[in-house]
Amino acid sequence: MPSAKGLGGQQDAKLDDAAFGAAFNGPLVHESVRAELAARRQGTHATKTRGLVRGGGAKPWRQKGTGRARAGSSRSPVWTVGGTVFGPSPRNYTFKVNRKERRAALRSALSVHAERGTIATFDVAKFEDPSTKAAAALLGDWGAKGSVLVVLHDSEERPALSFRNLDQVRAVLPATNVGVADLVGAANVLVSAKALDALTSRAKGEKQEAEA
Repeated sequence: MPSAKGLGGQQDAKLDDAAFGAAFNGPLVHESVRAELAARRQGTHATKTRGLVRGGGAKPWRQKGTGRARAGSSRSPVWTVGGTVFGPSPRNYTFKVNRKERRAALRSALSVHAERGTIATFDVAKFEDPSTKAAAALLGDWGAKGSVLVVLHDSEERPALSFRNLDQVRAVLPATNVGVADLVGAANVLVSAKALDALTSRAKGEKQEAEA
């Protein structure tokens, strides 16, 4: 059974084999990452076509006799002040990935970290009073190389203040918002006990009960 290293005096946590012992599915992870990154795009880019550019209603000069090339509008795409041909327009980049596929991709990403030993747990109670110095010391004792993704439970807002300004920390996210792209993009994952349970439930498709 895979396990996560405990930091700061915390005991090593046993990981659920169903969520952290899955075989890696490269194509499925790639598809999920594409879908997540596409969903983050705003899609608000836009350019004006010749019909949207102001002006250009009158013919610049008569058709013949001027010695110049004929022109019908000063907003033609060949003019400097003209419209854009085939330019980008607002659009939605999202595409669907089935729920079972998303869960399988999440299990694959979590299993890779478990296999590599790049996932660890810590005691969030020690960070109720925000301390960036203590957070840096915790990561230093871990000796993790590369970027770190810190995953916390939705109710653990204050501990997030200790990690968010560290250069090594890629992001501090609640367990409900962690995606496959976040896990794949981080070299290491630091997770609290509650967040670990939440990630395990998500990967297994279990419904989490709301806290009273």
